[in-house]
Amino acid sequence: MSPAGRLRRRDPAAPVRLVHLGLGGFFRAHQAWYTDQASDADDWGIAAFTGRRPDLAEALAAQDGLYTVVTRGVGSDDFAVVRSVSRAHAGSDHEAWLGHLGCPDVRVVTLTITEAGYLRGAGGGLDTADPRVAADIAALRADPRAPVVTAPARLVAGLLARRSRDAGPLTLVPCDNLPRAGSVLAAVLRELAAAVDMDLPGWMDGQVHVASTVVDRITPRPTDADRRAVLAATGVDDHAPVVTEPFTEWVLAGEFPGGRPAWESAGAVFTDDVAPFEDRKLWLLNGAHSLLAYAAPARGHTTVAEAVADPVCRGWLGEWWDTCVPHLALPAAAVAAYREALLQRFANPRIRHELAQIAADGSQKLPARLLPVLRRERERGRLPAPAVTALAAWVTHLRGSGPPVTDVRAAQLLPLAAAGGLADAVPRVLAALDPALSDDADLVGAVRAQTRSMLAGGVSPAS
Repeated sequence: MSPAGRLRRRDPAAPVRLVHLGLGGFFRAHQAWYTDQASDADDWGIAAFTGRRPDLAEALAAQDGLYTVVTRGVGSDDFAVVRSVSRAHAGSDHEAWLGHLGCPDVRVVTLTITEAGYLRGAGGGLDTADPRVAADIAALRADPRAPVVTAPARLVAGLLARRSRDAGPLTLVPCDNLPRAGSVLAAVLRELAAAVDMDLPGWMDGQVHVASTVVDRITPRPTDADRRAVLAATGVDDHAPVVTEPFTEWVLAGEFPGGRPAWESAGAVFTDDVAPFEDRKLWLLNGAHSLLAYAAPARGHTTVAEAVADPVCRGWLGEWWDTCVPHLALPAAAVAAYREALLQRFANPRIRHELAQIAADGSQKLPARLLPVLRRERERGRLPAPAVTALAAWVTHLRGSGPPVTDVRAAQLLPLAAAGGLADAVPRVLAALDPALSDDADLVGAVRAQTRSMLAGGVSPAS
């Protein structure tokens, strides 16, 4: 066998006009893919930055920013090289970040920083009590070019650089599974900007726009086996492949006064209001994912496909979706089609979407995926069983059942869940999600009973 080839560009990379923060698999299967597929792709290169570790940036830089997207259908794979990442940078390359954000050619910044990356406090605004936030504010006050670590501070540092160069309008596009993420990002940035420089928010009013968006494409973590599959199919030893499903969706609303890629030519949808699409996606897809992530491991499952093949878990999904549907604003036929598509997507045995991956940061995810529907149901005097199951399974997860706990609030949550008996632990944990939950005696009682049953083995292994 001849030596494996490496990805290299034959033509110059597209000029950098878009910056992305959060260089990872989902970005490369989604926003970068849409940009690569756009009719004007040759005009819109991306400078992509990792959140923390440099490994992926180094791998991509060695491949001139090129990588393979493996679209994994039920019966076959499609392999395509994406060329939209013109530069790949480690998150620590702060000078490169400031250089790109300060460049007049750059007109759009997209973000995939996870729900935890927005660093909101209990009231929904910027968590100024977070020592990382406080340190970043102090650093930027002393020196607007100082290295900072949090995503909001990195953006503010970039805006300071942009203002100093009078670089023109910029649109920010947050692409995380967070309700009204555009409004959240705008509020957090404004608060941090005011803490750093009292004049910066006024400049932002005229120069910075924040779009709203809904993103959807299941993208598991890539494995060594995926890399070997790319090598076998293409002869290329790609050190940064991405595996994803055939389905993809991107819905956007907002102003782009400085221009943007023609994403609609790649299938993106532009609308006046993303909220109905956002609710559908967060509740039906992400809510179902969280339900399975915490409850299905007790039945011996490790992936979404395994769980959906289990009639009991599949029944949970149907009950949850039936609970959500009356609260959605989209046409019934469209919602029914989306549900059917979700079952097919979840059941794809060739997409190994690990429940442990989905289970991470439940404290940030459950308030968006589960609580809006639960609140609406409680207002009508109903106690939805799937929501009780999900909350109880989360409590058991925090008490050591299922995959290891990975949560930005783990230091707070684990003691709440572990100390004393369930009588006290359940309301403490629910209050950490929303204080109002612990005041709902019927809900607390139901979650406590279900948690006790689960810990006693009440969710039996699948046969």
